[in-house]
Amino acid sequence: MTLTIDKTLSEALQFPRESRAFLAEKLLESLDFGEEFDVSDEWRAQVRRRCREIDLGTVELLAADEVFDELHREY
Repeated sequence: MTLTIDKTLSEALQFPRESRAFLAEKLLESLDFGEEFDVSDEWRAQVRRRCREIDLGTVELLAADEVFDELHREY
């Protein structure tokens, strides 16, 4: 890595958690393809419903490690 990238990363890691998440999201978005992907109306509605449930706190979010550990124990 160049000195500029190292310095930028070091400074970004000092940001509050929410700011780091926002920055990560924007960096990931910048990697998206310019083309649109075909997404059905049903899938779009499902994603919106799930996001709304997360925002309202009506669902319990679990860490992926916990879910995979439980699956490995069961199967």
